[in-house]
Amino acid sequence: MKAQPVIFFDGVCNLCNASVQFVIEHDQENYFKFSALQGDYAKVVLPKFNVNPSSLNSTLLLEDGKLYTKSSSALRVAKKLKGIWPLLYGFIIVPKFIRDWVYDLVAKNRYKWWGKQETCWVPTPALKNKFYD
Repeated sequence: MKAQPVIFFDGVCNLCNASVQFVIEHDQENYFKFSALQGDYAKVVLPKFNVNPSSLNSTLLLEDGKLYTKSSSALRVAKKLKGIWPLLYGFIIVPKFIRDWVYDLVAKNRYKWWGKQETCWVPTPALKNKFYD
């Protein structure tokens, strides 16, 4: 059995938490699982890809044994959602350095523009099975 793709996100970032909730709402096939970058699962898995979770300002997608970062991660997630969201995957034709420049601009300002929480968002009991600790 193939492992479910995992979205790694900044658990104290309001934009990231809103994005996770958006994905959950539009992931009608229950395709994705989630892990906060601050969680134990991220601390075990990400170093295998030479990634230090505490130094990231990006969401990541682990899918089929490959780790996708920044805009590539976001576009691959959008591709699996219901509704019009898979159309965003068309932006994959834009050179990665341009896509990632826009992504980095938002990531650099995410706390200033959307705020930050003191602790990680805790999913409801109904959603708990979608998350790794």
